Amino acid sequence: MQRFALALSGLTGWRRMGTAFLAGAVSVASMAPLHLWPVLLVTFPVFVWLLDGCYARDGISRRSLLAAAGTGWAFGFGFFLAGLYWIGQAFLVEAEIFAWLMPFAVILMPAGLALFFALAAAMAGPLWRPGPARVIALAVAIAISEWLRGNMLTGFPWNAPGYALTASDAMMQWASVFGVYSLNLLAVLIFAAPASAWGPGLAGTVSPVKRFGFLFLMLFLLAGGGAWGKWRLQNATVSFVDGVSLRIVQPNIAQEEKWKPENRAAIFQRLMEISRKGEPGARIDGVTHLLWPESALPFLLEETPGALNAIAAMLPEGSTLITGAARAERDVDAATGLTKRRDIFNSLFVLDDKARILSKYDKAHLVPFGEYLPFQKTLESLGFRQLVRQLGGFAAGTGPRLTVAPNIPPFVALICYEIIFSGAIREPGTAPQWMLNVTNDAWFGDSPGPVQHFHQARVRAVEQGLPLVRVANTGISAVTDPYGRIVARLPRGRAAAMDVALPRAAADTVFARWGGEIFIILLLSSLLAWRSLANRWYIEQS
Repeated sequence: MQRFALALSGLTGWRRMGTAFLAGAVSVASMAPLHLWPVLLVTFPVFVWLLDGCYARDGISRRSLLAAAGTGWAFGFGFFLAGLYWIGQAFLVEAEIFAWLMPFAVILMPAGLALFFALAAAMAGPLWRPGPARVIALAVAIAISEWLRGNMLTGFPWNAPGYALTASDAMMQWASVFGVYSLNLLAVLIFAAPASAWGPGLAGTVSPVKRFGFLFLMLFLLAGGGAWGKWRLQNATVSFVDGVSLRIVQPNIAQEEKWKPENRAAIFQRLMEISRKGEPGARIDGVTHLLWPESALPFLLEETPGALNAIAAMLPEGSTLITGAARAERDVDAATGLTKRRDIFNSLFVLDDKARILSKYDKAHLVPFGEYLPFQKTLESLGFRQLVRQLGGFAAGTGPRLTVAPNIPPFVALICYEIIFSGAIREPGTAPQWMLNVTNDAWFGDSPGPVQHFHQARVRAVEQGLPLVRVANTGISAVTDPYGRIVARLPRGRAAAMDVALPRAAADTVFARWGGEIFIILLLSSLLAWRSLANRWYIEQS
């Protein structure tokens, strides 16, 4: 192993970049849907040994920092290219308009996200020392850069390295304490730990305890975390909210058909038919809450009285419909009295049994280039447009807030990928009892994207200690308990409805109370550990 590590640290130029790219690409196997997290015990040490070659040869200099940044970028480019290639499928929905953009999206987006790994590799440089110290330096740097990736501009924390530590129900329980940003740090510490035992300066007279101690400590932490997670699940008791019967509707409408004006009536009738479970004209007796997915209605619900009347005729007394749909805000021209659209929102509506709108939530985290164009007017003048058929794009809402509906505990509504933002789920000072995630993953077909999306949603449930109700157009629709375990689900690609009870929330998790503070404490503790190890690591260079 020492010979292998030294050989990797000796690579230069395109060989080093190519090896880094390959290591990053293979690392994606640790994410959903494969969850082959042991591959990181190889790929992360390879990343460290490649960085050894940058810093051991030239020390800390402009040249070495640039070499490390390039190596980090190559690793990140491989990771994001292999992990996000499926985004290109969205550009084939209306291929005659968007297909030419697919290569740019599939390549440029991973290339841009890879800059965060480049930043981490360069940030670790000033702290690069032989042995465990350099592993800690890289872990801290990646944790910081991943936080930036999730929060800079609109943020895009998809497939964070920490998700490798949530591969099973038991491992997922780590998230209830640490959250995914802290798990990013722990993942690098654990999976890069073999590099603490092999590499430049780690042979000769270095004692076995000093050489292998950190590796064994991290492996013990990994095993201990899994054992604790299993214990937590074995001792978890889950009950259900009395008097609540949810009916989740998965209409399975192809994205190519969804927004064609001539399909509006048929799509609405399909939603109604599936809601009635194939019984024409029937009311949905016994169901207290009917749930439809994101943008379920291909028209403005508030401005379509015929649809509202049909919904009222279907809903039994005391029941509620919660559905995704677009809504418009309009201005009135003082001179003419005419109205015109000012903003269009991707929204969630709560309707009572008379189809009266009780509350609304507007999506705040919009998808760049999907729901809006950055620099909208400039890019539209050049012929660009977002994927969603909406001139000017959607407007953003104000952020997460508590949503109240009749005869059900208060909840937080999250539309589409809003669920991936760890720590940005609850409105401060509120106490939601469950999470509702409505989404439309039809853009991405049978690719890994919807599976990754669902997995990240489950991790949010564990972080917050809240049950998750997920309603997806083409799947995966599901209900999980507050420990992330799947209570019921509908498979992808199937039009169906399922009736399910609502699990009760667990007690507030450690992460829900102190998630941000824990992240800072872990960063500071790691830096203190780095200082101790860097000062005490006396070695004889081999």
